[in-house]
Amino acid sequence: MRHRLLAAAVLGATALVASVTSAAERTQTEALQDMLDTFRDLYGFPGATAAIALPDGQIVTAATGFADAEAGVPMEPGTRMLAASIGKTFVAATALALEAEGRLGRDDLLSAHLGTRAWFDRLPNAETITLGDLLHHTSGLPDHVHMEAFGAEMAARVASGDDALPPEAAIAFVLDSEPLFAAGDGWSYTDTGYLLLGLVLEDVAGETYYNAVTARFLTPLELSDTRPSNLRTIPGLAVGYTAPDNPFGMPPRTMDDEGALVWDPAMEWTGGGFASTSRDLAKWGQTLFTGAAMEGSYLDRLLDGVPVSPDAPGVLYGAGVAIYSDTPRGPVYGHGGWIPGYVSSLRHYAGHELTVAFQINSDVGIVDDSTDLVPAMEAGLADLAIEFAQELGSL
Repeated sequence: MRHRLLAAAVLGATALVASVTSAAERTQTEALQDMLDTFRDLYGFPGATAAIALPDGQIVTAATGFADAEAGVPMEPGTRMLAASIGKTFVAATALALEAEGRLGRDDLLSAHLGTRAWFDRLPNAETITLGDLLHHTSGLPDHVHMEAFGAEMAARVASGDDALPPEAAIAFVLDSEPLFAAGDGWSYTDTGYLLLGLVLEDVAGETYYNAVTARFLTPLELSDTRPSNLRTIPGLAVGYTAPDNPFGMPPRTMDDEGALVWDPAMEWTGGGFASTSRDLAKWGQTLFTGAAMEGSYLDRLLDGVPVSPDAPGVLYGAGVAIYSDTPRGPVYGHGGWIPGYVSSLRHYAGHELTVAFQINSDVGIVDDSTDLVPAMEAGLADLAIEFAQELGSL
């Protein structure tokens, strides 16, 4: 559509094409808005945003409900939320970029980069883990986030108002543990592995992780609404709502009346580490999974997936990306994200060349599988996005 606009030689024809585009975009926005409103009516979450990135570069956005339910602040398409583990896609992309720059290799032993650290020999599978194992969750490392001792530490820090643990202190929770399996011989999701990756990335890049990501992706791709979640006060952040009995001892409203989080999100770091909008996430996914996020070929390295379970042969995990190789909508690439008070989803439908992202400012009844909200929204928004793409193709 844009090419026809630029090529039109007659003002009347240009105006007509522009009018058709505007009407189509308005209709798509209304359809997306109706779907979000319907999901909120059905499931009762405080608020949500969604974005659909289409093959022609258009991004359709909508929002529903409240960014702050108590104050009656409406959710807007540009409202930020914590994107949680979707941030692992940035970690992996940075690793692939540094590999292309010749600074590291996925086959590198972790010991070659961190072996001189005082605690390193106490790490499970210390001498056999590769960087590829960390990227793919095949390291055999436990996940500190789900350890009882870590939950107690987090609860104590929330209660006292203390700052986040630095990465190496979080990694310390798995030291001297038994490995879950020999490195490379199984699959188990672990944020701890991505913290170790973060230490490696900073060492080889010679700069902070956030500076490395900003220089390679956020700035050149104009992801201006995505920023590090390393401060308690993040501009434009929606209030997050969590369950009263959450494992970290947080109050149900995870933000105070001044707009600061009641906990320090810097604890997540390279386990996730960003606040973003659905629009930016959809734009990022569309760019990343169509091979346009960096120079040179990288999709083969990004999507070199390993099985996550013998019971789910069609589900793989690549370099920071979940891969569903056989679905009714074709192959799907992406990542989910959960952090107290927020749930996010990013999914790219490769056969249709489109990406869908949504964020919800609540995790109540979502992460414990007591509702089918996330898969239902993923399916509904995917079908709507495919409808949009088919309409685009018929123009």
